[in-house]
Amino acid sequence: MDKIVTKIFVAGHKGMVGSAICRELQNHGIEIITASRKELDLSNQAQVKEFFHAYKFDQVYLAAAKVGGIYANNTYPAQFIYQNLMIQTNVIHQSYEAGIKKLLFLGSSCIYPKHAKQPISESELLNGFLEPTNEPYAVAKIAGIKMCESYNRQYQTDYRSIMPTNLYGPGDNFHPQNSHVLPALLRRFHEAKLKKEEEVIVWGSGSPKREFLYVDDMASACWFIMSLSKEQYYKKVKPLQSHVNVGSGKDLSIRELAEFVSEIVGFNGQIVFDRKKPDGSPRKLMDTNLLSDLGWQAKTDLRRGLKKTYSWFLENEYELR
Repeated sequence: MDKIVTKIFVAGHKGMVGSAICRELQNHGIEIITASRKELDLSNQAQVKEFFHAYKFDQVYLAAAKVGGIYANNTYPAQFIYQNLMIQTNVIHQSYEAGIKKLLFLGSSCIYPKHAKQPISESELLNGFLEPTNEPYAVAKIAGIKMCESYNRQYQTDYRSIMPTNLYGPGDNFHPQNSHVLPALLRRFHEAKLKKEEEVIVWGSGSPKREFLYVDDMASACWFIMSLSKEQYYKKVKPLQSHVNVGSGKDLSIRELAEFVSEIVGFNGQIVFDRKKPDGSPRKLMDTNLLSDLGWQAKTDLRRGLKKTYSWFLENEYELR
């Protein structure tokens, strides 16, 4: 690292991503600064300013965001663009105001064009039209990347961005409508098994392909990227295109995923695809060569990750009722 880091503020520490980052930082003996939503409204500029000046920390990991699957993004577009823009603008700017030189901004693979070349490299950003169902969220995340790059240009900060592929794992959102595809399927198949239903209906044709990364692997990548010195990082990463893809390097169709989840859960009925529902982007496989060149690769395969996630789901099922 450029200097000894002892305290890190993790924004969004209670979410799946933030909690995984906290576990990773604890493994490295880092003192973690957090604040609940009741203690700190990240969309409130005055509160964020007061918080950043009250606490002294060395770095910021910005994992706080309003997230959701196709249904949520389609239903609440104004909330997705407003809340994400406000959160990241306040946190990034107050990091600069407080003299914090190093920050990590977490984006999403949806920043890339709907018909981006596969696998998707970092250079595909802004090369085409976005997927309409999550465009507001994607625009907000693109703004966050460009904000980090702009502050680096003007103020010589070292604000880095990572673009994870579809994440899953302990702490995921298993809401029947507002969750992402993998946790939504896991819950749906689980409930169908308990009710002894004969079939499970899955949105879309089943043909789109998606990549998935276990959330603890993503947290490991965050620590790895932030541990690199400026010289190490910017030797591989272009200063004016400073985001890095994080993924497993493998994808599978939604049909294959549904069959996989059905097997893990133990559902023996039929899987039916509702072609009247939207598919989203046809494929979103991340090109992770840049991160591999920097020296990091994912460790958890989908089968092992799914089993861990389902075990967590069963242990915490009471929270879903």
